[in-house]
Amino acid sequence: MSELLKVEHLHKEFDKNVVIKDMDLTVKKGEVVVIIGPSGCGKSTFLRCLNGLEEIQGGSITVDGSLVEPKKKDIIKIRQKVGMVFQSYELFPHKTVLDNIILAPMKVQKRNKAEVTKEALELLEKVGLSEKKNFYPRQLSGGQKQRVAIVRALCMHPEVLLFDEVTAALDPEMVHEVLETMIELAKSGSTMLIVTHEMAFARAIADRIVFLDQGEIVEETDKVKEFFDHPQTERAQKFLKTFTFDE
Repeated sequence: MSELLKVEHLHKEFDKNVVIKDMDLTVKKGEVVVIIGPSGCGKSTFLRCLNGLEEIQGGSITVDGSLVEPKKKDIIKIRQKVGMVFQSYELFPHKTVLDNIILAPMKVQKRNKAEVTKEALELLEKVGLSEKKNFYPRQLSGGQKQRVAIVRALCMHPEVLLFDEVTAALDPEMVHEVLETMIELAKSGSTMLIVTHEMAFARAIADRIVFLDQGEIVEETDKVKEFFDHPQTERAQKFLKTFTFDE
């Protein structure tokens, strides 16, 4: 697999408060990397740095050979390579499901409406929402909104997909339908970085686990089952003890 995302010596701070310290990470094409760790350890900030939503104070991020810098003239083009699905859906309430999905491909990528609409409808069919194409966000459940947000990201043809706690705001019964959609994406070969507190899901989907604490990578491994059964660091052991796993 070829190297798609490269993070070197990443440093991020807010008002002298260091959030990410000298972080290095490489992600290969088709790889699913799951980032876990306690609340406030820098996971979401790290994802936001990857597509230029946050300025960094040191180090570098490259996606498919392009440097990610928020102030660069071509940042919009680079952001198209890095799709992001947020915890809060970020759907336009006054637009239908279909219009939410086709807006960015048409406006940003200047793609043909008929072509984008066809693709959007095919993706909605895949996630079981084709009958909701003319609904408005207020008419959808949380799980349905999140699946629409995933389809919207996919319609931009990103090289990498970032998922930031996408099930955190959902009722427990809605979590499963979103996680199933993400598992299908992983099976199709999508390159994904996922921040989650769903440990059983992390164990099932990850090619590699990255455990963060206080802005640093404490443990990183592609031996996923071994990590959850026998984490190497004391900090990861303590963190995982707060979770129970269904075999």
